[in-house]
Amino acid sequence: MAREKIKLTSYDELLGVQKDGTIEVNLTELHEFKNHPFRVIDDEKMQELAESIKANGVLSPALVRKRSEGGYELISGHRRKRACEMAGLSKMPVIVKELSDDEATIIMVDANIQREEILPSEKAFAFKMKMEAMSHQGVSNGKITADEIGADNGVSGRQVKRYIRLTMLIPELLQLVDEKKLPFVVGVEISYLDEEFQEVIYKNLMEGKKVGKNEIHSLRQNEELEEGELTIYDIEGLLFPEKAKKKISNVTLNQRKLAKYFTPDYEAEQIEEIILSLLEKWNEEQRKKEASD
Repeated sequence: MAREKIKLTSYDELLGVQKDGTIEVNLTELHEFKNHPFRVIDDEKMQELAESIKANGVLSPALVRKRSEGGYELISGHRRKRACEMAGLSKMPVIVKELSDDEATIIMVDANIQREEILPSEKAFAFKMKMEAMSHQGVSNGKITADEIGADNGVSGRQVKRYIRLTMLIPELLQLVDEKKLPFVVGVEISYLDEEFQEVIYKNLMEGKKVGKNEIHSLRQNEELEEGELTIYDIEGLLFPEKAKKKISNVTLNQRKLAKYFTPDYEAEQIEEIILSLLEKWNEEQRKKEASD
């Protein structure tokens, strides 16, 4: 009677390592890359990917690195992981690499930036992350240029700088750029303004007002803006003339009423200074009240 051959399980098989160098990992052990700039959306394309995985499996393994707190950090494969969840799978194939934070960031950006239909905000934060990571690595003698980043990703260095500027927009305006309700170039110009001025612009855009690149650029050249002398009301008046406030008329305070609060030894300049100081406190209280409403 011929003896049945016994097949010994290899060390790699015990660990789940396949012939192509991948291992099967539980989806619960896979964690999102820190500050991952690319969105994972359950849209029609995601559904198509889930159906493909259900029929054919994951054809390309994800790239991960081990986490000190346990499990793995996804470097590439966020969409594949989500598609596996939708397909009802509990595991997916991955390749584990030892990578520094900067190395992982660069690979993560390069693996995703060439995808179709990437939002401006995704490119903006991805380019910024890659620029910072390459700078940390000391590439090109420690001097990283936007041209180098652009050359790796098929855009000009000037365009890379524009994208990175978008990260300075308040979230509400950045969303308008993503939704194509605010032109990209206008968003770039607005990004140079302080947040409180950006909020004024956003409020007016939500009211149906329009603002163009030239108006914003002209405002940026305003010397009073550079010197910090323009208020939010000045900004609103310059960018949205139809909403410009009427000039406040001269106000004369009755001396009999003032006498209730000031003795005759107060000079006019002192009285004015005290009144303006009190008005400033009142104005600050009004701002806090509006912010809390």
